[in-house]
Amino acid sequence: MANFWLGPIASGRGYRLHGFDEIGSTSTEASSAAASGDVGEVWYAALRQTAGRGRRGRAWETPSGNLAASLMIVPDCDPAIAATLGFVAGVALNRALAATLPAGLVKHGIDGANRVALKWPNDVLADGAKLAGILLEAQKLPDGRHAVVIGFGVNIVSAPSGLPYPATSLNDLGAGVSAETIFAALAEEWVVAYELWDHGQNVGDILRLWRASAAGIGAEVAVARDGDVIRGIFESIDDAGRLIVRGNDNSRIAITAGDVHFGVTATARA
Repeated sequence: MANFWLGPIASGRGYRLHGFDEIGSTSTEASSAAASGDVGEVWYAALRQTAGRGRRGRAWETPSGNLAASLMIVPDCDPAIAATLGFVAGVALNRALAATLPAGLVKHGIDGANRVALKWPNDVLADGAKLAGILLEAQKLPDGRHAVVIGFGVNIVSAPSGLPYPATSLNDLGAGVSAETIFAALAEEWVVAYELWDHGQNVGDILRLWRASAAGIGAEVAVARDGDVIRGIFESIDDAGRLIVRGNDNSRIAITAGDVHFGVTATARA
C-alpha cells in the first residue's frame, strides 16, 4: 500500500498530493487536472506506472516499488523561461538523493566518477547507468498561461529491462530507501530549488548548481540529433542550458536537444 507524504516545506507552501499504488501515467493525470482547470501546485505519485512515457514518446516502465511522480504547476513566466524548469528538477532530484542515500553515492563536484550524477538534459546516472529520468511537458490553458508538468521516474527496487542503454536501481546500489522516502525528499527539495529559480530570474544560480553535479564534463561525448552525430569534448552547459561540445578543430557547438553518450558508449551507440 502506497504511503506517500509531503514534508513541512511543501505542505506549508500549499502543495497538494495524490498518491497511488498503481496508475497509468502520473503525467497524464497531472495534464488532465490542468485541462480541467486545476492551477497547481499538485503532485501525483505512484509505486507502479503502466503507461509512462519518456522523451520523444518513448515508453518508460515503472515496475512495482519504483517511483513515478509528476508535478503540475502554472509558472508566471514566459514559456521559453519555463523550459529551464528541467534544470530545477534535476537539482532538486540530485539533492533529494543526496539527502536520503548513503554518504559517497551522490556526486559533489565535477570529478565524481562512479557516483550518482546528472546527465544532460534530463537523466540521473549511477556508475554510468540510468537511475532516473525527468520529463518536462507544457500545455496552453484557456487564459493564455501555460501549465507545466514535470515527470520524475526513479528506479528504486529494479531497473527496466530491454533498454538500448544500461540502467540501474537504488537496490542495485545497495541503498535500502523506499519510493515514499525519496518522494518526500524530492518534494521538499523541489520547493527550495523552485523558489531559488524565482520565476526564472535566477536561472544562472540553478545552472551553476546543476553543473556542479554534472556527469561527463571534460569527457568524450557524442550527441545524436536529427540523424546527425556530433563528437567532441563535453565542455560545459552554457547560461541558456545548452550543451557545449568542443570539436576536434576547437570549434564550440551549442546543442539544444539530442541524445548524449559518453566515452566508448559514444562510439558504440551514437
